[in-house]
Amino acid sequence: MRNVLWGWLLALCAGAALAHAPSAQLASGVAFAPDGSLWLAGLNAQGELFLQTAPANNLKQWGTPRILATQGEAISADGENHPKLAFGPQGWVVMTYTQPLAKPYTGAIRMLRSADGGKTFSLPFTVHADRQEITHRFESVAFDAKGVLNTLWVDKRDMELAPKIGKKSSYQGAAIYRNTSIDGGATFGPDIKLADHSCECCRIALAHGPDGNLRAMWRHVFESNVRDHGFAALGNEPPAQVVRASFDDWHIDACPHHGPGMAAAQDGGYHAVWFGIRKKGNEDIAAVRYARLHADGSPVTESVRALPDPRAEHADVLAAGNRVAVVWRSVNGAHSTLQAWLSRDGGKSFHLQTLGKVQGDNDHPRLAQSGERMVAVWRNAKEVQVHELNF
Repeated sequence: MRNVLWGWLLALCAGAALAHAPSAQLASGVAFAPDGSLWLAGLNAQGELFLQTAPANNLKQWGTPRILATQGEAISADGENHPKLAFGPQGWVVMTYTQPLAKPYTGAIRMLRSADGGKTFSLPFTVHADRQEITHRFESVAFDAKGVLNTLWVDKRDMELAPKIGKKSSYQGAAIYRNTSIDGGATFGPDIKLADHSCECCRIALAHGPDGNLRAMWRHVFESNVRDHGFAALGNEPPAQVVRASFDDWHIDACPHHGPGMAAAQDGGYHAVWFGIRKKGNEDIAAVRYARLHADGSPVTESVRALPDPRAEHADVLAAGNRVAVVWRSVNGAHSTLQAWLSRDGGKSFHLQTLGKVQGDNDHPRLAQSGERMVAVWRNAKEVQVHELNF
């Protein structure tokens, strides 16, 4: 069993051979607009960036895809590195993606912005001030409660600098960088380092805190090369105080391409999901886990539990009041199943539902929320499924 597990893990960490990853670039971003319509951003078969919307009164009635001008540049839309959407005040809408550059594992975070509710968009532009041909990838983007746009990404400028200042062996992983914009992406502040020693290829989860500022969670490289998760409040860094949010104690010198999800809890703290491997005797137990986090990001130990599916991967989580939704993809041979774990009591108990099943290439499931309304969006090579979560 252990050899099978590590064979699967090595394939996962190889990047180009991610376990069960779609060969087509189907990875998309979804979000509700202020008017309750559902928006999806992704790539079509020709590699063009498109925007598609469904009206609030019929979320399964997708309109005609609208091709956006990107000057023909390359766009990442695979797995955890996919286009994103965010809505702010004053009709601001932003769309982001990673543009892969010529050198392996390098990229630039690109953004299109709108100041008229999405009627028109700018041409893409680079968000960060640093323009080296290095890793700037796996961005996340959100507006805080004050309407400030926050963009975060995985950045390797410090790792690249380390050997030049005699620290080649001491710098592990990458770093999390961010910047902010107070005018909806028209201008940006400086690049700010949130934390050193992040994992290199995992998504960054964002959630709103009770003070209106954002909180971030990411896979972090702790001492002795432990790839658990860090948590930090976005505020007056640098650098932020990194709180350890998971304790799987997973020792691995590789990136599993499997980042966390996070949502604010009604009674304080956060709901979180992540993938990790724990030791149990001589066995390595791989699982996607759910837990409650305290307000400072530390885990509520007794709440940590594995999802009820050993094939679960790339889970997402949302919460509305005491309703908590966790969704994930489960792959068994040629079939992929969309599973949901739903709670009506703030995560104390859950019930399992199967929402859909497909053959062939498909994206990870994405959750979107508008007030009390929550949906799971699942794109495959033939269609985009929207599952309203009523529980």
